[in-house]
Amino acid sequence: PPALSAEQAKAVLAEVIKAFGAPENAQRMEEARDNACNDMGKMLQFLLPVATQIQQDVIKAYGFSSDGEGVLKFARLIKSYESQDPEIASMSGKLKAMFLPPMTLPPHGAGTGGVAAS
Repeated sequence: PPALSAEQAKAVLAEVIKAFGAPENAQRMEEARDNACNDMGKMLQFLLPVATQIQQDVIKAYGFSSDGEGVLKFARLIKSYESQDPEIASMSGKLKAMFLPPMTLPPHGAGTGGVAAS
């Protein structure tokens, strides 16, 4: 895999984040999210391939292989810089939030406030 400096890694990461914001990609992610209906297993089934594809399109220009392996190597590279560079850490968190559902489950009491009393 290409050896990117922290600066280069940051630039690629910024581009990947921008790619997720592109209207056609946002649309694809939205559809995948709808198909998954907040089901964790389905999220991985629908959302991950789309997210992987979007990342591949960006990072292959930087010498990463355009397959799942390239995306994993890119993720590992970013991870290795997270501890040294708070900006990379924050961008990485932003990127993950785009395709990983927040890990919080709704509280069990949600939606029962006062309704049961009627």
